[in-house]
Amino acid sequence: MLIKNQEQIKKIRIAGKILASASKKVEAFIKEGVLLEEIDKLAEKLIREAGAEPAFLNYQPEGATHPYPATVCTSLNEVVVHGLPTDYKLKSGDILKVDFGVAYQGLIADGAFTVGIGKISKEAKLLMEATKNSLAVGIKECRPNKTVGDIGWAINNYISKHGFKVVKGLCGHGVGEELHEEPAVFNEGNKNTGLTLKPGMVLAIEPMVSAGDPYIRHLPDDSYATRDKSLTAHFEHTVLITAKGAEILTK
Repeated sequence: MLIKNQEQIKKIRIAGKILASASKKVEAFIKEGVLLEEIDKLAEKLIREAGAEPAFLNYQPEGATHPYPATVCTSLNEVVVHGLPTDYKLKSGDILKVDFGVAYQGLIADGAFTVGIGKISKEAKLLMEATKNSLAVGIKECRPNKTVGDIGWAINNYISKHGFKVVKGLCGHGVGEELHEEPAVFNEGNKNTGLTLKPGMVLAIEPMVSAGDPYIRHLPDDSYATRDKSLTAHFEHTVLITAKGAEILTK
């Protein structure tokens, strides 16, 4: 259902607060020498202690060969999304994307952030900054009578001006009753096209950006990486459309 009722919104708000709190603690924990699987364990512990469930655990998205076996997606360097938390030990220069969802009494919020490990390149810093800023630019378009095309146009326009490219084939989405709902919210588009936004819609806005080639390849573990192995960044918030504009539920 595109428009959420007040009871659903109340629960998504709680899920968003739990996700925001867990994200802050997980981000503070991430540093050189930490194993990806330790990040996953911490996120699951924090979510369950808050009285919620990990939304990604055992979720099988369309096109995936099997259910997702972890709480978080930990995607390194050229991997954009859906990277598995393995026993890989983080090292200086890595760029890590952490993406996870929280289900509270059946209602879901979704979010992601990118962290540079130790000493990272100037390009990596600029990429992360541009991607994070493009999320804010996209969220500004999340108000009644704007369209999903307006969101995509704003994100892509910002990213292009900063010399990077929006990753093709991956997008944001509606969220709430399910992890992935209609509408698809692409990170490129044309103004005044696509679905018109209305109060009560809940969207996961998530720019995924490449420092090089925008095209991706599907890896055997169901993750997606840039075709030319260039670095990527990913930031995401769950946003409620209100009569006054965007309310970020995962901030």
